[in-house]
Amino acid sequence: QVQLVESRGGLVQAGGSLRLSCAASGSIFSINAMAWYRQAPGKQREFVAAITSGGSTNYADSVKGRFTISRDNGKNTVYLQMNRLKPEDTAVYYCNAGIRQIGVLNEDDYWGQGTQVTVSS
Repeated sequence: QVQLVESRGGLVQAGGSLRLSCAASGSIFSINAMAWYRQAPGKQREFVAAITSGGSTNYADSVKGRFTISRDNGKNTVYLQMNRLKPEDTAVYYCNAGIRQIGVLNEDDYWGQGTQVTVSS
């Protein structure tokens, strides 16, 4: 019933910027934390950034000071503004959200489809 749809990524030169978005839709009662993860080829998925329903944020050390996570609760959307991109940022980026559906007590974990971000040197 619930779906997370991410915007397209892209190819960016090192030092450039890119903004990702992820919109949740469906029979949503509430959304708790929203987050971004990324996975490079042959690597494990790693945490990038998270934001609580109240707006508190947390970042991986590797992106701190360069990336900014934000959310628009009215649009059920989370954003990731990526600045001063490095080749090591190249990965498939996935959004994540803890969502409680209408008529369902428990909160479930949902994932976006993933979007490719490539940073050239």
